[in-house]
Amino acid sequence: MERKKIIDIVNDFLINEFEVDGDEISNDANLKKTLGLDSLDYIDMVVVIESNFGVKLGEADFKQMVTFDDFYTTIENKIAAKNA
Repeated sequence: MERKKIIDIVNDFLINEFEVDGDEISNDANLKKTLGLDSLDYIDMVVVIESNFGVKLGEADFKQMVTFDDFYTTIENKIAAKNA
């Protein structure tokens, strides 16, 4: 899957499902500060990612993500590993 498609899908569900302001989403924006999600929201996000991309993200994955770019890259890498 192309990176642009991953970004489009992720941004779309963040805006629609988690009510994130689309203007605040940028590659270098801080993921956790921008999203302001609680622990239940992260569980919901894991479910949405799995249903959209067929990959699972764990707690360790979220700990290493700082920016939206990190988030997109993690998903991209998980998809690539699954398809390898």
